[in-house]
Amino acid sequence: MSNAEANAADPTRPRNLKSLDAALDAMVSNGSIPYVVAALGNSAGQIWSGAAGERASGMAAGGDTIFRIVSMSKAVGATAALILADRGRLNWETPVEEILPDFARLVVIENDVETQLRRPARTKATLRNLATHTSGLAYEFWDGAVGRYLAESGMPSIVSGQRAGLLYPLAFDPGTAWQYGGGADWLGLAVSAIDGRSIDRFCIEEIFEPLGLTSTSFELNATSAALLGDVLARKENGELGSSVLNLDPPASPEFYGMGHALYSTAPDYLRFLRMWLGMGSLDGVRILSEATARDALRNQIGTLRIEPRSTVFAPATSDLDPMPGVELSHSLVAARTERQMPGRRAVGSAFWGGVMNTHFWLDPTADLAGVFMTQVVPFLDGYVMRDLEEFERLSYSLMI
Repeated sequence: MSNAEANAADPTRPRNLKSLDAALDAMVSNGSIPYVVAALGNSAGQIWSGAAGERASGMAAGGDTIFRIVSMSKAVGATAALILADRGRLNWETPVEEILPDFARLVVIENDVETQLRRPARTKATLRNLATHTSGLAYEFWDGAVGRYLAESGMPSIVSGQRAGLLYPLAFDPGTAWQYGGGADWLGLAVSAIDGRSIDRFCIEEIFEPLGLTSTSFELNATSAALLGDVLARKENGELGSSVLNLDPPASPEFYGMGHALYSTAPDYLRFLRMWLGMGSLDGVRILSEATARDALRNQIGTLRIEPRSTVFAPATSDLDPMPGVELSHSLVAARTERQMPGRRAVGSAFWGGVMNTHFWLDPTADLAGVFMTQVVPFLDGYVMRDLEEFERLSYSLMI
């Protein structure tokens, strides 16, 4: 029985939402995605959830399916820092090196031809720069100079879980540009340095437990491992096949990088997003003041904008252009839309995704949040992004 047929048999399910179930089934049946779990909610509660396809052979995807959410961890790490800021313990303008002295060792690559030409940074990166991807750090997936430096130096990637991987060179002077990078990993370390607890313990005690995120974790146990979805890769002919890439968060790392460390489910992450729709509060539990939450969702990078970047590692990611033609800034939490998208999210909406194509958006104006999760590489795969847009448009047509 398909997802749509099963839900059609449920008389309590609102009839107008059953078209969402049918849409998910169609996405799987036409071969664009292997499986998907999606959910919608507002500040008052979960509105709808659905799933289609098999997360593994003979195992249906569902609300309990565990996903490697990877870069969707960044919003959680930013929330940890905001909790400390709310308590007066973290100042966003503090230079990173004052809390984490090793950051002062990072130098700027002078050009993208000869990676050995490096110089000291002309500006100091702040904690705000870490949260907004304006610190100078850049992932090697979209920056050839950084990638060449890693290859020449033998330095591990920042996603390796090794502390040595933190010492990337900077791609630009802090505060002068936006470029997607590993600032969230340093931000998580700053939270630990200020608070005294490890970042995993901090997140568990200050975010997961208060918000009831019972299926979100830094490590898999026997139960969650059995519910983990398979990862598939898009072939050149558009079909899906086995992925040879291992992009899983490293187990038992030297440090948990808040840029990529988490596993979660669609219902759990929706609860996290609903806290943001509630401006720091979920179901009567407040973890951030309303003022802090509202400020965090504002544009935090001034006149800088997120500009498209070409991929230099196509097996893992497509070009970095998540919303073609849309002006994008960045909040303390995630990327931010700077214009109304007809039939879709409003100005000031936050959004991002993980490398295996788990995606979310958060629209305070419409009081609507959505999650759309599968496990397919490359990141921003065209088929997945088409399906995500279809899901979002259908959601707004039914909700607004």
